[in-house]
Amino acid sequence: MRLAIVFEINNNIENIKTFRNWRRRTVDHGVQPMKAGEDLMLRRTFNSLMVSVALFSLGAGAAMAEETLKIGVSASKTGPLTAGATAVYWPNMQLWVHDVNQKGGIKIGEKRLKVELVEYDDKSGPEEAVKNIQRLATVDKVDFIVAPYTTGINLAAAPLIARYGYPQLIATGNANELETFVKRWPNSFWLLGKASDLSSGIVGTLKTLRDKGQIGNKVALAHVGEAFGLEMIQSARPAFKTAGFDVVYETSYPIGTQDLAPIISGAKAAKADAFVAFSYPPDTFALTEQAQIQGLNVDAFYVGVGGALSGYAKRFAKQAEGVLAMGGINPADRAYKDYRERHKQVTGQEPDYWASPVVYASLQMLEQAIEKVGSKDRAAVTKAISTGTFDTVIGKVSFNNNILGRVWTVGQWSNGVLQGVNGLGVDGANAPVKKPAWN
Repeated sequence: MRLAIVFEINNNIENIKTFRNWRRRTVDHGVQPMKAGEDLMLRRTFNSLMVSVALFSLGAGAAMAEETLKIGVSASKTGPLTAGATAVYWPNMQLWVHDVNQKGGIKIGEKRLKVELVEYDDKSGPEEAVKNIQRLATVDKVDFIVAPYTTGINLAAAPLIARYGYPQLIATGNANELETFVKRWPNSFWLLGKASDLSSGIVGTLKTLRDKGQIGNKVALAHVGEAFGLEMIQSARPAFKTAGFDVVYETSYPIGTQDLAPIISGAKAAKADAFVAFSYPPDTFALTEQAQIQGLNVDAFYVGVGGALSGYAKRFAKQAEGVLAMGGINPADRAYKDYRERHKQVTGQEPDYWASPVVYASLQMLEQAIEKVGSKDRAAVTKAISTGTFDTVIGKVSFNNNILGRVWTVGQWSNGVLQGVNGLGVDGANAPVKKPAWN
């Protein structure tokens, strides 16, 4: 096509030269002025030349534009979920794009395509997230979409993501009835296990401490009134009852609540031996701070999302020692250590000790599935994810009925690291210990 356009341009230039020479000769010899029809012909030739030049420019531009793999991302950049997303979610997008593009892109057939992110802010709400997913699928026409941030937003976005045939690798959410969910939306994949896995993890950890005589039997419970907290408390209540614990205090609070002091004072008044909060990052920090201010010296203090952040250990320093939190890792694992170092170098911040490597692992799975299929065929990539085994920063993993069975459920802060103390299918867990008093 470019050769044809070049030929057309040259042809039109020659036509204009011919007309100009002819006109110069006739005027110089005082023979005839140009007639109206001849002037029109010259203008048409000139206009044709301009069109040819424009087409040439467009063709050359298209040829020069690099083909990319467009990945759509929608998560929180504003609103109450921003703290968690900016610590766990967005840095891993940056790191993965850096790593993939540095090696030349994702291999699709005989060529490598660099990744191009198309990002939107969900403003910490499911309504905005659904709008973003719609826009990514129909306006931006991205090749694949990264699962959103948090349980509630993933649950809300799942039907729309399924409608457009994208795989949904959920690395920052969980729920109890995942088998039913997966049956309805078989393109969804769950990397943090079930909510009941996590609640059973903390119940089992407290049972271990109680059976060793390190803590008493009275437990205080609190949960954020959002999908994550509701799913957690739903499975935690019967688990505590089955384990024989006495729940002496239970409360919930709306997401975004600023004053959490009444929760700590309620737990203190109930004389609980252990405090368990299924909380989000701002609440996790606020509850820990209030517990110190009010002197809630329980023998086991557990917080939810955000308790695994490196910033938690920095914020509370020695006070964090012995605190239990959702997540954990094996700090001796080579793959995690390498990932952690690369994360710091590329993003300028430290990853957490739980969801950060899981988010990155979800992107590695997508990348490896695309390369295995060798195309952008979403249905084929989804099938490859459901049946494949993947080498990731959390180890060699595969799904069983779209649910990952390799999950850290509880970690405990020890010398600035959230060492895993309970989990499913993981190696390197330490025994939990009684928490020292705040000092």
